[in-house]
Amino acid sequence: MNTIPDIIDALSVSESDVDCRLRARLAAAADDAGLLDVAYRTVDSPVGSLLLAATDRGLVRVAFAGEGHDAVLQKLAEQISPRMLRAPARLDAVARELEEYFLGERTSFDVPLDFRLARGFRREVLTHLPEIRYGQTWSYATVAAAAGSPRAVRAVGTACATNPLPVVVPCHRVVRSDGSLGQYVGGAEAKSLLLTLEAAA
Repeated sequence: MNTIPDIIDALSVSESDVDCRLRARLAAAADDAGLLDVAYRTVDSPVGSLLLAATDRGLVRVAFAGEGHDAVLQKLAEQISPRMLRAPARLDAVARELEEYFLGERTSFDVPLDFRLARGFRREVLTHLPEIRYGQTWSYATVAAAAGSPRAVRAVGTACATNPLPVVVPCHRVVRSDGSLGQYVGGAEAKSLLLTLEAAA
């Protein structure tokens, strides 16, 4: 015989299930109608909860919890479009590649990227970061030279600090000339963890 708590638990699960299905249907309908400009979801990871956001061009934002996911979503609404919905299915491929990366099974990402949030020299820097192979590091000066401006070391630091696609576009592989970590949008602990993960593979 079911007890009252059992019935309440069953109802909670059922309502949650219904909510998920309704949200998925709404997101699919909006996508089909061309009304979904930014889809987003969150995933758990060894460096905390990550917010993922994508446009029809590709992954546009990866944000650490410390950045404030609500604040990031608000900024995306202002910078790209307010037509945003939580649509996990649109980001399944990204979530899967991130999971493989954190398990040590993936050394690079294949998902399409949307670099619209980075402009000018910052964007140039970001396009060179995937050249740093998994498990290796470059200095800020090396990245500046690769981007065609050897003296722009400080600008490289700014580009890495404002990278809208951390982890996927590996700014964590850029360190100071003396080998110290330098700054990181996800914090020094997250940067250290990512580098340790890659070094162990």
